[in-house]
Amino acid sequence: MDPTKTSFGTWSGGRYMHFGEAIEEQRLEDLVRSAYDQGVRTFLTADTYGTGMADELLGRALADKDRDSYCLVGMVGHDIYDGKRAGSRGFARFTHPDLRGPEDYAAYLKKATEKCLERCQAEHFDLVMLHNPDSTGYSSTAVWEGMAGLKEAGLTRKTGIAPGPANGFTIDMAHCMETFHEHIDWAMVILNPLEPWPGRRVLPIAQEFGVDLITRVVDYGGMFHDDVKPGHEFTGHDHRTYRMEGWIEQGNEKIDKMRSIAEKYDLSMLQFSCVWNLSQSPVKCVAPTFIQEAGADARPIEDKVTDMATVPDVQLTAEEIELIADIGNNQGCMVLKGASSRHEGAEPQPDHWPMRPELEPIAQKWELDPAW
Repeated sequence: MDPTKTSFGTWSGGRYMHFGEAIEEQRLEDLVRSAYDQGVRTFLTADTYGTGMADELLGRALADKDRDSYCLVGMVGHDIYDGKRAGSRGFARFTHPDLRGPEDYAAYLKKATEKCLERCQAEHFDLVMLHNPDSTGYSSTAVWEGMAGLKEAGLTRKTGIAPGPANGFTIDMAHCMETFHEHIDWAMVILNPLEPWPGRRVLPIAQEFGVDLITRVVDYGGMFHDDVKPGHEFTGHDHRTYRMEGWIEQGNEKIDKMRSIAEKYDLSMLQFSCVWNLSQSPVKCVAPTFIQEAGADARPIEDKVTDMATVPDVQLTAEEIELIADIGNNQGCMVLKGASSRHEGAEPQPDHWPMRPELEPIAQKWELDPAW
């Protein structure tokens, strides 16, 4: 099964990624089962979430479900086996030269995928994505030959790429798709009505090379769940405390300008965000983050899963898509990750690096500014 319209990612629930309250393990398992029972048929996990614990939880939650009845997506790329965790920066990518050279990339990818499958109690993935690659991951033939080897070994039907953890990597994605598109069936990008940039710049590139898209952060830090309002209090460990000052107030003002379109189609605001994404080719799947906000009166996370599970088959008009993008226009609001002229002469870092000569014509072709 290919990824479906709606999906559930194991980063939800606050256990493995710090958003809102960390719900109990059993409650998160029940949430996965509830999503399945309500018709959600795509489940995503990454080996770095909880250092394998998210995989195990997903395996337990779906153990009694017919494997052919859902799409299983795994993500590998951070070396949780031979690497060491560097605090909040997480584990190094498997391509770090201190861990191995190109001749060992394929063997690592095979091992990581097999171990992930074992934890998920499954014999194969429908899709394996290269998770949060560094500059080598985007550009190395050895990496993508290793990804192709996963198909040949029967470990997955399809392969793809999932950039992150922050926003950007647009030039790198364009080069990667142009160079290795025969190995990239699916890609994941950040996209929602309050963050049309830079994700929308990837859409025509993916369209040209036949790459389907999963879009994450559809909820915009919980904003489209409609329960993050001015004055909202976050727990001390919540990742959203690092966002720019005023993002909640500005976000709510923009959302209020979009409500009339949501009401026209009888959509909740999360459904509205999902529909806006899905109305644009080649977006085929949405992956919101489900967050249990703090406080006794907070909206139950279970309601948010139901909200997504019942997204109707609605197609916005081209005029509505562009109007929403204009309201949410965020171009230039952040420093993007990946290749950039800002880093000329600097040593490559795990999430940003200098422009390489072969990236210049790619940036020009797709009108991607290296200074973003």
